[in-house]
Amino acid sequence: MCGIVGAVAKRNIVPVLVNGLLRLEYRGYDSAGLVVVHEGKLERVRSAGRVAELGQKSANTSGEVGIAHTRWATHGKPSERNAHPHMSRELIAVVHNGIIENYEELKAELSAQGYEFTSDTDTEVIAHLIHSHYAQGSLLVATQMALTQLVGAYAIGVIAADNPHLMVAARKGSPLLLGVGEGEHFVGSDMSALLQVTRNVVYLEEGDVVEIKADSFRIFDMAGVRVQRQMHVSELDNDSVELGKYQHYMQKEIHEQPQALANTLESVCNSQSLVPGIFGAEANDIFPHVDNILILACGTSNHAGQVARYWLEEVAGIPCNVEIASEYRYRTSVPNPKTLVVTISQSGETADTLAALNHAKATGHSYTLAICNVPESAIIRQSKLRLLTRAGPEIGVASTKAFTTQLAGLFLLTLVMAKVRGRLDETREQQFLHELRHLPTAMQKVLELEPQIAEIAAHFADKHHALFLGRGMHYPIAAEGALKLKEISYIHAEAYPAGELKHGPLALVDKDMPVVSVAPNDALLEKLKSNLQEVRARGGELFVFADADTHIHSSAGIHILQMPEHAGFLSPILHTAPLQLLAYYVALQKGTDVDKPRNLAKSVTVE
Repeated sequence: MCGIVGAVAKRNIVPVLVNGLLRLEYRGYDSAGLVVVHEGKLERVRSAGRVAELGQKSANTSGEVGIAHTRWATHGKPSERNAHPHMSRELIAVVHNGIIENYEELKAELSAQGYEFTSDTDTEVIAHLIHSHYAQGSLLVATQMALTQLVGAYAIGVIAADNPHLMVAARKGSPLLLGVGEGEHFVGSDMSALLQVTRNVVYLEEGDVVEIKADSFRIFDMAGVRVQRQMHVSELDNDSVELGKYQHYMQKEIHEQPQALANTLESVCNSQSLVPGIFGAEANDIFPHVDNILILACGTSNHAGQVARYWLEEVAGIPCNVEIASEYRYRTSVPNPKTLVVTISQSGETADTLAALNHAKATGHSYTLAICNVPESAIIRQSKLRLLTRAGPEIGVASTKAFTTQLAGLFLLTLVMAKVRGRLDETREQQFLHELRHLPTAMQKVLELEPQIAEIAAHFADKHHALFLGRGMHYPIAAEGALKLKEISYIHAEAYPAGELKHGPLALVDKDMPVVSVAPNDALLEKLKSNLQEVRARGGELFVFADADTHIHSSAGIHILQMPEHAGFLSPILHTAPLQLLAYYVALQKGTDVDKPRNLAKSVTVE
């Protein structure tokens, strides 16, 4: 879950490396470092702090070829000695994203050969391993030979002190892009790092190794055969990754949700009917054969899947199971060839979700659908069907617009499956399309409640715990709200279906335990009201996010945020935004690092 950027040019590339790392810092911020070739030597600068500190320390460093890294620690605690790049005998330098599973075995072999290890990382074995093969006289060949000995996942960049105009990069199980400039070339973990220098990009495929010079590059596949990969022009621009008028990326991305939803729904909302083809050309042939759905996802994406289960079973009438991707492949399951396996991932590189997808395919599931925010990502490429959420880059570690656009994509899947199964007549289809067209406007109205939510957040400043309640399809939204609060304010928060209060959690309720409730005007409202009274009877303070017509009123110990309208089946999407803003403003009250919460990183590319 680290960030890599590298460059080969005919100018000083240190500013490019530092600026690229700043754009990648959401992927890891335990430490940072860079190395360049300068006058025939490797010149390395590392910092146990953030990238800004590295920028200050490297102000007088220069070179025309270099690699840089921002770290999320796996092997070895965050420290300067464990920060990348790692070097071997002042000749080879490596940056690495991923995990080398057989590093202990390799370390023992390399130590026996006389190599000295100066860090606690798994990455250092890569540097020494490449050095051990470098006698072959080619950095490309030495890297290719070393890679055959590695077990695990990696994206790497490699340079050598005696080869000042060359870099080698490779990927397996972790993302890496090649940026194509004019007389200069770059690598990066994602497009945001490269927008400062180019929008032309080549998505390296699994097992690719690339030899990069300022004016050329050569790509080789896993078998060592030279291959051609298509170049793409990124649709992103620098403005999409700039903070602009906002205080934090999380705040910016919360406010980008109306546009993100409009972009995701554009093709559907401009048409008069729903067709399976929005999920890919093969959907017309696959969907009629599907008799149940399995959703695999982690974290926030898993909450989106849990909401979708309610939609799919009620609207489409199709059985749906939702599993945590990191658990799915470690239990014995019964495959059904008529199952549609849906994977959900913001980055498309989530290691656990990718592994779960591959496990499902290995057990005989051939119907696969990816819902993802990144085109050309591994999950997109490895799935038969796909839907791009078009949320745009999401920099804040706590997911916001990616989540609501995932929900929008899953609702589209619900409607298409309902239509295929004969459960969606034309009148109802047009009604749902009307509601989807209105969704971005409805979300904008919800965001106008921000000042009121900021006032509510002040009540959480001195709290250490919180409960979140929801019922039906809003229970997963409560769980998402609790996750957001945990992630960025470090308040311990748990979510429960409101009916479960009396089965244990009610024991926790007192004046110091705020209780947040999602209260839409649906069939479960009256039962929810009874659950809220159980909280008040125990002295608990309630914060209720209620629809306009729920007739729940503010009183002593009950704080009401009135939503502008009730959105029916789309209500979970709208109720998400106030909970995101609540977490954001509570984090401001607590003084935490909103965009870079401790111990976390954005793209979870390790298991």
